[in-house]
Amino acid sequence: MAESTDKIPTELRIGPDHLSRPFPLGVSGAGTGSDGLANAAVFAPGLKAVDIHFEAGGRWRSAPLRELTDGVHHGLVPGLAPGSRYGFWPRASAAQPASRQLLVDPYARAITDDGGLYRSVFVEPEFDWGEDRLPRIPWRDTVLYECHVKGQTMLHPQLPAGLRGTYAGLAHPVMIEYFLNLGITAVQLLPVHFHLDEPHLQELGLSNYWGYNTLGFFAPHEGYATAKARSAGPKAVLDEFKTMVKKLHEAGLEVILDVVYNHTAEGGKHQQTYSFRGLADKAYYRHDVHGNYLDTTGCGNTLDLNEPRVRQLVLDSLRYWIEEFHIDGFRFDLAVALCRDRNNHFDPRHPFLADVAADPVVSQAKLIAEPWDVGPGGWQTGNFPEGWADWNDRFRDTARSFWLEDANALQHGGSGSSVARLASCIAGSAEVFAGSGRGKLASINYITAHDGFTLADLTAFDRKHNEDNGEENRDGSNYNRSYNHGVEGATGDGAVLDARARAARNLMATLLLSLGVPMITAGDELGKTQHGNNNAYCQDNETSWLNWVLDDRQEQMFRTTRRLLRIRKSFLANQPYSYPSKEQSSYLLWFNECGEPMTQDQWTDPASRTVQLLMGSPSGSIDGLVVINGRLEPRKILMPSTGALRDFGVGGSHGRTFELVLTTSEHDDRRRGARVASGEREIIGANAISIYRA
Repeated sequence: MAESTDKIPTELRIGPDHLSRPFPLGVSGAGTGSDGLANAAVFAPGLKAVDIHFEAGGRWRSAPLRELTDGVHHGLVPGLAPGSRYGFWPRASAAQPASRQLLVDPYARAITDDGGLYRSVFVEPEFDWGEDRLPRIPWRDTVLYECHVKGQTMLHPQLPAGLRGTYAGLAHPVMIEYFLNLGITAVQLLPVHFHLDEPHLQELGLSNYWGYNTLGFFAPHEGYATAKARSAGPKAVLDEFKTMVKKLHEAGLEVILDVVYNHTAEGGKHQQTYSFRGLADKAYYRHDVHGNYLDTTGCGNTLDLNEPRVRQLVLDSLRYWIEEFHIDGFRFDLAVALCRDRNNHFDPRHPFLADVAADPVVSQAKLIAEPWDVGPGGWQTGNFPEGWADWNDRFRDTARSFWLEDANALQHGGSGSSVARLASCIAGSAEVFAGSGRGKLASINYITAHDGFTLADLTAFDRKHNEDNGEENRDGSNYNRSYNHGVEGATGDGAVLDARARAARNLMATLLLSLGVPMITAGDELGKTQHGNNNAYCQDNETSWLNWVLDDRQEQMFRTTRRLLRIRKSFLANQPYSYPSKEQSSYLLWFNECGEPMTQDQWTDPASRTVQLLMGSPSGSIDGLVVINGRLEPRKILMPSTGALRDFGVGGSHGRTFELVLTTSEHDDRRRGARVASGEREIIGANAISIYRA
């Protein structure tokens, strides 16, 4: 701690007429009238005595937490008022940290950085929410937009300079108008819990831009608040965050938080102690039989949610963000690490998952699992229980392979894959989620995420280029299923740029036309590049921030994405809200390039890379037709025939007319509005998708 203990006055006495409580954990108001008391409670079962050090009257004081109940040290503290900084100190204990860092309260509602020393802050939650209501958008209609609070607005020319890169900037009318114009329904924010930079990044002069290194699970990261709010104090930072949520809700947009409950910023056992390790190392972290940290996160430690108090911490944190910040849902980083039993095996009936399902508040939020970690048996896509949705990495890999990896192979005389796997993903990856009793809305479909290449870079780089990260390009994935279309990186070759743009449109169309819940990574709709860096977690600069100055191709990418989202919305408008959770509600019919039903041989033939997808409604109407051509040359096809439609119970005795509403082939898109009847011939551009309205 910055202040030496000899400057701290002797302990303050508490009268016998007051009783402290072991619950709630953290610091909470306890006085009435002029008492001015706060109740402090901290879980530290292995410590014999704990003091609380705090600010009062312009100086630091200390008081013992006299009571111990079920491992919780607690006491009443006079003079600890809202706005005061504080921390816990193990008294006369071997667990006392080697540095002078006061231990951060795991339940601190705010944390400040005093030159590398971190202080908890006592903050009371009052805020005028007015008529705020959660949008509660059905999963069927949800479109996620994964973005970073700072990177989303840092370079936006229409935002006031003081709001760029902040919570307030994200909810500025200019930004809200952009979200609504694009057509997304939920902003999914990269971590906003208070986080630290890892030591190796500090040595390199870099920072943890993404924020997956949490110190406080109840405290918003103060670095994303405006300078005005930071100077006004932690309460103003919380209020700015809440105002952001309130304004996004007013626009009908949900707010999803990316949360990191799998590890903490304390890292490996020989790194700095900030909080959990000094209070209850054996309880908070997983250990092997030798007492070493059992790490399935790759971050030095793993929180142990087999311990009831650790599960309580996570559930209390989730409930707090829902009740006090009106958050609509959560994406759980490395969720498998939260659900490993004492034998280190993933358990879909883990107590944490059971507690979430039984919690009347948390269970009603949108719950999204990143269904893997780095431990043995860590890949668990499709195995989380009902009530959860999973990031679908199979969808990501299949779409990339079909449109990029296969195109590269075909271009060089090889062969690609059949259309069967892509069709399965478009149809909602039912086989992936059936075993867990879930339907297709459990699939969070995505092509890219914060980690990995951007959509534009997938089409422009065969190899990662992470040299700026200071790890000699060793970090980041080496296998990305990308294709540079003949030139690595930037080029002025118009033909190469056109091919890349078409590939990006194909991937975006595949994402937004598929059953399940799509997630767009911020900037993909703008052709954002990170210049080949596929692990930009430490690039808090123009590499990661969205660039709002667009060239013609980037403008076209935005228009295409917006049109695709409108097509998706139009199609879903005719579907029941259960769509497509049940197999009988998936009104999809598949035809070959001759307009007849696909045969088994055609599904499995690698040379058969053309398929037609007819989308229908429960009423028996036809809503649209999607034609996929994964070959390198245009294909002449026949639209589904009247007879074929009749065989499927669609269309009666009359033919159908299909109107072209979008194609990813820039040349063919000029024909938008053209009409083609059932059984008539149509040309689909090379390596392209065409979409028709019936």
